[in-house]
Amino acid sequence: MTARILPATDDAIAEAGRLLAAGDLVALPTETVYGLGADATNGAAVAAIFAAKKRPRFNPLIAHVATVAAARAIAQLDDRAERLAEALWPGPLTLVLKRAPDGPIADLTAAGLDTLAVRLPAHPVARAIIEAAGRPIAAPSANRSGKVSPTRAEDVAAELGQRVALIVDAGPCAVGLESTIVDLSGPTARLLRPGGTDRAAIEILIGPLAGKDEAQGITAPGMMKSHYAPALPVRLDAETAATDEALLAFGPTVPPGAAATLNLSPRGDLAQAAANLFVMLRALDRPDYRSIAVMPIPATGLGEAINDRLQRAAAPRQG
Repeated sequence: MTARILPATDDAIAEAGRLLAAGDLVALPTETVYGLGADATNGAAVAAIFAAKKRPRFNPLIAHVATVAAARAIAQLDDRAERLAEALWPGPLTLVLKRAPDGPIADLTAAGLDTLAVRLPAHPVARAIIEAAGRPIAAPSANRSGKVSPTRAEDVAAELGQRVALIVDAGPCAVGLESTIVDLSGPTARLLRPGGTDRAAIEILIGPLAGKDEAQGITAPGMMKSHYAPALPVRLDAETAATDEALLAFGPTVPPGAAATLNLSPRGDLAQAAANLFVMLRALDRPDYRSIAVMPIPATGLGEAINDRLQRAAAPRQG
């Protein structure tokens, strides 16, 4: 049987809300990637996410909300968080905050930590589904743990098949990279994961961001060294390509000789490259090739997040 996919009509949104409220898994579109949604207050439903993704249970999830008021009900927003929420929510920004005392979020959503990752997505279908469910929704990327994130409904179907009750299809994701994650649970604001919101847009509001504290361990999604990985090995900063390699190119000048080539952005546009990254990695991840060679990509703006994903894709595989 194939996965059940419905276009994002009002009826599909209402059904998605009913399924989530009943404890089922629903794949939903966001502006970043497709998420595997479950009721974030229901420990059994959240456990089904970990089982479907084969995700380590020490890896916390993001609780998605439809309003800032809903975020305040599950987490403690300090002045920095309020400034970021006012300016950058809805959007591809996740804040790691202290959990609200006696809040409704299941411990498994937060991986037993006293902090919680919270996001208010910009995609109107995502917010409509959360509203229809009437509760926060835990929604990591809708793929097997550590693999390439899905940016189309058909990617979800290929990865998870019948593990989800419904896939709501709203077309390709506009951003194509996961959210930026900023830890505000302590006095020092830390960038845990670069993503769809530029570091500069955050720093202009709350000042410079420190790097992650390695002693803290994994406190948010997307922090494992090997992640976002295709089956093939990935070779970074490639200036040339072998005849048995696939080439992920960037910019107008592309070296010849690869067995297959896809260009993230022939005009060198980082936003276009971000939107194409995961879908092109999936397309080149075929047993016909020995590896995927990736041309250098500038580390400015969205390039910081693109390079983060590529470095994790190229890292030695875990497990």
